[in-house]
Amino acid sequence: MSSTDPVADDTDVTPRGPFEPAGVEWTRVSDRLVPVRLLLTALWLGLPALVCAVLAVLLTPWLWIPVAVLVVPLVWALLVIPRQVRALGYAERDDDLLIVKGILFRQLVVVPYGRMQFVDVNAGPLARRFGIATVQLHTAAASSDAEIPGLAPQEAERLRDRLTARGEAKLAGL
Repeated sequence: MSSTDPVADDTDVTPRGPFEPAGVEWTRVSDRLVPVRLLLTALWLGLPALVCAVLAVLLTPWLWIPVAVLVVPLVWALLVIPRQVRALGYAERDDDLLIVKGILFRQLVVVPYGRMQFVDVNAGPLARRFGIATVQLHTAAASSDAEIPGLAPQEAERLRDRLTARGEAKLAGL
């Protein structure tokens, strides 16, 4: 059985494209990221849609238009979010960290350890409730910052310490 998902099939060592480098073993993020993203999407799109629906019933039927405008992306997001989370992964190599994400628009971010300025671990109230955290990598250029969401707190702490140590080692070599 062949898979196009680099995170799902990491045993093959032959390169299959720019998003699947040879010999890379991908680590998936936690599935607990799915309910966090679903809840946030429901709050941002579902709650205003519900308010507009109530007002449409009470005030004017014209408010069904914003309800439709909000419900369509809500349903789309609810269908896509689990697959998006399954597509998230990272891999530690000797000289850099790889982060892969995206389904339709795929992205592979390569962060050299020597370019890292510092590493953050963040967890908002909802993320803490679901037991996940985000590791954020900061480089000298703000546009090249990267993050890995949906990590277990122990894994986030381990990754932060490991990336910091590797970054210091690479900087010391200059």
